[in-house]
Amino acid sequence: MRFVVTGEWTRNRLLKVIVWCFLAYTVILWCTNAGLYFAKMSLTPSSVIEYYRGNEDKFLQPRSLQGLLETLHFHAFAMGILLMTLTHLVLFVPISMRTKAIGIATAFSSGILGELSGWGVRFVHPDFAYLKILFFLLLQGSILWLVVAVGRALLTKAPSAYTQGQGTPVRPVT
Repeated sequence: MRFVVTGEWTRNRLLKVIVWCFLAYTVILWCTNAGLYFAKMSLTPSSVIEYYRGNEDKFLQPRSLQGLLETLHFHAFAMGILLMTLTHLVLFVPISMRTKAIGIATAFSSGILGELSGWGVRFVHPDFAYLKILFFLLLQGSILWLVVAVGRALLTKAPSAYTQGQGTPVRPVT
């Protein structure tokens, strides 16, 4: 934590390697997330509805309660940890607090609302398919934005957002 707060995360070579490796894994996850989504459905509401509600003509079964629970169980934990880590790192990137707050809120809300909108399609109303698509795109966009923001800070050796440019910690206003 000290390395990030003091701005040393852009100067400590081993820490940079660790963060770059994490970002590389995140890019792989980002790509496979899109791949898995598009293997099951597309960006059309009809494909989302078909995936969750089934299609008798194509002999596709609707998603089961147990299947949705298992997916939510895994995604809630994995996405929570991923987003917590990425958003934690972006806190130290020297961009405005408003931009950070919007990015963080978008990432977390689109992640959980994307999961829940699938439940909405299956058990409430087919029009939740529009939300499923929207939140998938928002989640993918916000993860990409977080990765780029952290990567850019590492490349440019930007000072920590919690320093005054020379490694001097900023004292909180009381």
